[in-house]
Amino acid sequence: MAKSPGIEIEVGAHVVRVSNPDRVYFPESGATKLDLVEYYLAVGDGIVNALRERPCMLHRFPKGLAGDKVHQKRIPAGAPPWVETVRLHFPRWNRTADELCVTELASVIWAVQMSTVEFHPWNSRRADTESPDEWRIDLDPGPECEWETVQRVAHIAHGVLDELGAVGFPKTSGGSGLHIYVRIRPDHGFGDVRRGALAFAREVERRADGDVTTAWWRKDRSPDQLFVDYNQNARDHTIAAAYSVRGVPNARVSAPVHWDEIDSCEPDDFTMFTMPARFAGIGDLHAGIDDEVFDIAPLLEWAERDEAEGAEPPADPESPKP
Repeated sequence: MAKSPGIEIEVGAHVVRVSNPDRVYFPESGATKLDLVEYYLAVGDGIVNALRERPCMLHRFPKGLAGDKVHQKRIPAGAPPWVETVRLHFPRWNRTADELCVTELASVIWAVQMSTVEFHPWNSRRADTESPDEWRIDLDPGPECEWETVQRVAHIAHGVLDELGAVGFPKTSGGSGLHIYVRIRPDHGFGDVRRGALAFAREVERRADGDVTTAWWRKDRSPDQLFVDYNQNARDHTIAAAYSVRGVPNARVSAPVHWDEIDSCEPDDFTMFTMPARFAGIGDLHAGIDDEVFDIAPLLEWAERDEAEGAEPPADPESPKP
């Protein structure tokens, strides 16, 4: 079959050439590379807000979902000079990588041209990559955990955040779980943020009547429990950004939601086909996140209390989860 001709798309001050726009990326629906480009254009302000100035890992599908998935830290070769990056050092391998650092929508569209489906940013920004400014609460259900449990635990987490005076911004994960983001002052390292995140997770666990676990090892968890994955706050651990499409057959999206929508929504409500109209109607629900900055000092006090009472410190972030 002959390759379809490329097209040129104006994105702000730049022109991005999209090759093979008719290549099918999502066989279940027949959605193409161009459909994916048009989706990200439709939610442009939201995806840029989620990625702005953050190192970003790309999940690429060069042949669409029918082919292999590539997890890529380094920016793909051939980037135009206006695509911005940030250089990161990885001590474990004593290597560096220049990762995509989105500052404008054209960079997102160029990454899609390079077969990116999912965008996974760090929780720190380019100005100081070692100081996170985002605390991520990952409600990760086990294989037999019902969505209703995720919904219930989300409200428990919301209550704890309210008691702390922290403003949480929820979103579906694009999988079976839910994420809550809290903007924090960038005056602590990854270790402190992860330690505070574990203390918060333990507080949610105490209130959840057995539905929640903070056990790091899968063998120590019941399959019907929800794991609050505090290690998503470790250095170089990333999760899908708000508005990122996920590489699943129905093209689900990690979708910001109102707190009062959680009881009535389902993960499959939010796809690359439904989100453009939703975004056009309500805008970016995370647009105000930078205005709600939280000091994690109370979380670190909780961590000290827990450890004084015999709780284990956070697991090694590089530990596998067998």
